[in-house]
Amino acid sequence: MWVIYAFGAALFAGITSILAKIGIQNTDSNLATALRTGIVVIFAWIIVFAGNIHHTLYDISLNSLVYLILSGMTTGGASWIFYFRALQLGNVNVVVPIDKSSTVITMLFAIIMLGEPVTILKIISMAMIGAGTYMMIQRQEVEQSADRSRKWIWYAVLSAFFAALTAILGKVGIEDGDSNLGTAIRTIVVLIMAWVIVFATKKQGGIKEIDKKSWIFITLSGLATGMSWLFYFKALQEGQASIVVPIDKLSIIVTIIFAYIVLKEKLSIKSFAGLILIILGTLLLLI
Repeated sequence: MWVIYAFGAALFAGITSILAKIGIQNTDSNLATALRTGIVVIFAWIIVFAGNIHHTLYDISLNSLVYLILSGMTTGGASWIFYFRALQLGNVNVVVPIDKSSTVITMLFAIIMLGEPVTILKIISMAMIGAGTYMMIQRQEVEQSADRSRKWIWYAVLSAFFAALTAILGKVGIEDGDSNLGTAIRTIVVLIMAWVIVFATKKQGGIKEIDKKSWIFITLSGLATGMSWLFYFKALQEGQASIVVPIDKLSIIVTIIFAYIVLKEKLSIKSFAGLILIILGTLLLLI
């Protein structure tokens, strides 16, 4: 079942990227992130109370709570902020593959830090995913100045690094408890971190300037994120992080399809070949 959960997470994560891209076109990325996180918090706690899980809140160990908080901090304080800033400045078809390079980093962390088994297939898979990601970020068609390009590339790289840490910390944090409750707790931390950044950059006044269309897409992206996280951390709790994370990153397929249809962004032949490598490398893990 955890494989199915991982594919569910991938589907909603892919939808999230497109909805978020549209929602932040005319809105500050940090402010949009904080607002959509609020939607995720509400959604996550509705699931907790609907499932009558809230009564287990006091059973969470201090160790698990610490890891959940750290996982939330690396998400809201780092990965998300860098990711959505990169999305705002860059091309979806390039930003997303760079962010998805966190797959290989996470697999390495899972093997080293969590002691997950190393197999020949897993090594081959990591090589294929890494090579495919590299091929996808070698696009020359990005219509931005060199100076601006360097900025969003760094944002995307930092997002990938902290996303890898998030997965490892999150898995440790939910090992002894319910994954939905763990998701709800860490999401509160993400929300706090997101709003701290908004107020630190004095962007809170921008709420008044958000148009109706942006509000709709920010809300929808928040709901999609909530669904993605619920599936993702349930899969992490029951399965191997070195397999769950690569499957989740197949969200890139959904993202690219939507980017092609909705945003009219196209892949080069080289980028398409890289995408095929990533898909095959991920599916190899399921053998």
